[in-house]
Amino acid sequence: MRAFKAPLAACAAAVALSLATALPASAADAPEAPKQHWSFQGLFGAFDRPSLQRGFVVYKEVCAVCHGLRLVAYRNLTEIGFSEDDVKAIAATVDVEDGPNDEGEMFERPGKPSDRFKSPFANDEEARSANNGALPPDLSLMTKATLGGTDYVYAVLTGYAETPSGMNVPEGMSYNKHFAGNMIAMPPPLSEDGVEYADKTKATVAQQARDVTTFLAWAAEPELEERKRMGIKVILFLLLLTGLLYVAKRRIWSDVH
Repeated sequence: MRAFKAPLAACAAAVALSLATALPASAADAPEAPKQHWSFQGLFGAFDRPSLQRGFVVYKEVCAVCHGLRLVAYRNLTEIGFSEDDVKAIAATVDVEDGPNDEGEMFERPGKPSDRFKSPFANDEEARSANNGALPPDLSLMTKATLGGTDYVYAVLTGYAETPSGMNVPEGMSYNKHFAGNMIAMPPPLSEDGVEYADKTKATVAQQARDVTTFLAWAAEPELEERKRMGIKVILFLLLLTGLLYVAKRRIWSDVH
């Protein structure tokens, strides 16, 4: 994976999503996010593994500059198709504070698969200082914490456009057709070919937005597929039980007129 090209754009994403979660859910001027088709929707839906892995690339190279993922451990990445060696290599790219050692001092060590994703900032104050007072939200539950969920996250990431004629956008703001008020205090976080995918998928803005949104949906509900499998088993069991009860009832009451 190569280094992030535009850290300022990534940090700016924190401002947008922070404001998004702070706005009232019933804000009258909040445009409704267009409905999207996601592979994990529906009773038989499942996560698209290649998209999840590409989404991790976008998160690591773009979002992780400002956003944490504190509820996810590096070892969880094996669930989306990474090998144990891949996970060890990914975790080892960060230094984690540990300790105390035998001398009672804290020390830094390379990350391990059992570690949670490292936060880009030591504390909230440092995060605010680096983002003009805005606190970048943790992305672990972002798709569940926003009105519209995955559709909304995708819409904001792809909602940047030329400012309509007659609209005055203050300096330092950007026009976003899917953000409440249509003005957002950040430049676009994604750019064409902003990352390089190992599978050679074209890294358009729409593709990056879809992949990272899929990855964040998995981060928020890693148990989704198992829950659906269990639900299907329960439904099948209840159908079978209903059939057995019906047969038993007919047999028991067959001689009653």
